[in-house]
Amino acid sequence: MMLRLAGFLRPFGRRAALAVALGVATIASNVGLLALAAFLIAAAALKPELAALSVPIYLVRLFGVSRGFARYAERLVSHDVTFRLLSGLRTWFYSRLEPLVPAGLQGHRSGDLLDRLVKDVDELQNVYLRVFSPMLVAAATTLGTVALLWTFSPTLALAALAFLLAAGVGVPVLANALSSRLGREEVRLRGELEAVIVDGVQGVQDILAFGAEDEQGRRLAAVNGALSRVQRRMAFVGGLQGALGELLSNLAVLVLLVLAIPLVTSGAVRGVYLAFLALVILGAFEAINPLGEAFWLLGRSREAAERIFEVADEEPRVVDPAPPSPMPEDTSLEFRGVSFRYAQGEPQVLHDLSFELPPGGRVAIVGPSGAGKSTVAHLALRLWDPEAGEVRFGGQDVRELAQEDLRSRISLISQDTHLFNGTFRRNLLLAAPEATDEEIWQALAVARLDGLVRRLPDGLDSWVGEQGLRLSGGERQRLAVARALIRDAPVLVLDEPTANLDTVTEAEFLEALREAMEGRSVLMITHRLVGMERMDEILVLDSGRIVERGTHAELLRSGGLYGRMYALQSTMLSTGGGIR
Repeated sequence: MMLRLAGFLRPFGRRAALAVALGVATIASNVGLLALAAFLIAAAALKPELAALSVPIYLVRLFGVSRGFARYAERLVSHDVTFRLLSGLRTWFYSRLEPLVPAGLQGHRSGDLLDRLVKDVDELQNVYLRVFSPMLVAAATTLGTVALLWTFSPTLALAALAFLLAAGVGVPVLANALSSRLGREEVRLRGELEAVIVDGVQGVQDILAFGAEDEQGRRLAAVNGALSRVQRRMAFVGGLQGALGELLSNLAVLVLLVLAIPLVTSGAVRGVYLAFLALVILGAFEAINPLGEAFWLLGRSREAAERIFEVADEEPRVVDPAPPSPMPEDTSLEFRGVSFRYAQGEPQVLHDLSFELPPGGRVAIVGPSGAGKSTVAHLALRLWDPEAGEVRFGGQDVRELAQEDLRSRISLISQDTHLFNGTFRRNLLLAAPEATDEEIWQALAVARLDGLVRRLPDGLDSWVGEQGLRLSGGERQRLAVARALIRDAPVLVLDEPTANLDTVTEAEFLEALREAMEGRSVLMITHRLVGMERMDEILVLDSGRIVERGTHAELLRSGGLYGRMYALQSTMLSTGGGIR
């Protein structure tokens, strides 16, 4: 896991190496400043010639300046590397999410995915800022300190090495053992809390409508309380490792003084170096103490990485061929003996479905809810692949075509078209980023929405609100029509586009849609039997099977399921009721 994370550093290798070098320079400057300052004070007490102290004096000045410069430069470079790295990681993770939609993400909650994309990726900064770099700096500092003390006495060097290893390895291992499980639990609970919050925000209207505020509050409080308990334990472990680090650094100074005093009295080491030796080991602990925090955070970071890779490593169920076939000029859409189920062990949603939508043709798929109608739209766009049979575009199996190429030829308008919390312009340019204002206004005019947008103070730059909540249901659907028009795809798939509209708004929407359908192949998927007389063929689905097919007039004469559905709808409309 750590090696895989380290692999993401490869593009920033030079910057990362510079950050480590600057970290070592910072510690060296600090050790040099402390130790030489102590040496100067001790040496000055002996009243030597000033010339004898000139070199240490200049070195103290140099280390005093270089310490601040090196620390600033190290923070600047290391954070620059980290932020570039996290940005790349987040982009990489999102690029891995896209191919999984929708099949690979069925078992994940949107709030948890958001937590993985944002907070789990942010958590990995601890790996790079507080693990990899500090470990390399600490290793270099330890080697340098031991080498310096060895020139005075092997005993002093070995004693220093023991304390540095105890603080740099022993304390972190203890902290990691105490916090590893807690770190994983903290990340899991944080993801659960994010999911609960997102669910609550998205469903706040229903929560208020059903008086479920107290239940939602208790649910949120339970998860938050569990997270707080884990965080308190983590804070205790953090305090413990900090205290042990301080204890070992002070003990190291004391032990080195005890070992050095006999060397001074025997004349093996000059007395002016006594304070020098004590402050060398004290300064070295500046590089060692951060390792305790590093390993304390490692459990949490490892769990965050596992959560990211758990999703990123899932294999997409729909993949492009290598290489993909060129897109055919023909725009016919055909289903040949298609059967489909969403997951292994679940019942089939479609059974041996066959039909053809020729260029410029109009086919409607109708039936009761749960008949498998929307699945047809998913398969046409290749969001899923059929279990058996073929979906063909232009006479070619869609599995032989690149997904992006196929979807560029098909525009979808559904009952739950997503509108981004942005402007009209941004939502329309999603379908055609290079579209001009003239093309945008033309599409809005066809969708009967240009009048509304012109009346707004900011025109195309007016905000539609989150999920288009500043617009009515009919306006949202007409904006979806305008977006489909700007794409200018030859095939138009309509998946229950009027399902959430009242009768009057539905009529206005269908009037706007009628012009948009001109010159395009249209696959209408609906349970609202409005405008069916304009369809070339109507397929009646029931439990995933075609039970009737024909024109509107033919199906009414047959007196089957279609006739009963049409009669029921007509009765409800004549009595002032509605389908929804």
